[in-house]
Amino acid sequence: MKPEQDLIREALSGNSQSYGQLVERFQARLFNSMLQVVGTPDEAEDVVQDSFVQAYVKLDTFQGNSKFFTWLYRIAFNNALSRQRRKRHDLSIEQSREITGSDPQDRVESPDEPLLREERVSQVHQALHMLTAEHRSILVLREMEDRSYEDIAEILEINIGTVRSRLSRARAQLKLHLEEIQQRG
Repeated sequence: MKPEQDLIREALSGNSQSYGQLVERFQARLFNSMLQVVGTPDEAEDVVQDSFVQAYVKLDTFQGNSKFFTWLYRIAFNNALSRQRRKRHDLSIEQSREITGSDPQDRVESPDEPLLREERVSQVHQALHMLTAEHRSILVLREMEDRSYEDIAEILEINIGTVRSRLSRARAQLKLHLEEIQQRG
């Protein structure tokens, strides 16, 4: 597998197959990340496609100060936020279940455990989508993408102190929303 720097250099020289290899390398990972940000597979697919096109057009602006995926993620994340600003809506429980699917069953769990787990996953997704895009994005990056504070700061273009405080507020808001959802249920 060629290093990403070589593929970028070749793509900048007009080799579209090299850019195609970058797309293949990062498409699934970017899709999974954007799925957590936007909430629906169709929307995530649109964001990813738009982002790869935009990245190709702007490839000459990639300075190599960060990894290609970090740069690409920032483009996709900004596209996702722009789309969400244009289209605000809450996910229904059914849509949330469609997104999450069912978890694999453990052989020693109780018969009702899969349903309880599915309900908890659904509640977390509902609560996530009740958050502002700013709070949702930072939680996705830290908790689901397992990004370091430094990576998050770079991706969101904020300082590490802001990452910490925003993450703290996001977790507090998520907890409140989960409690509200559980009280209603």
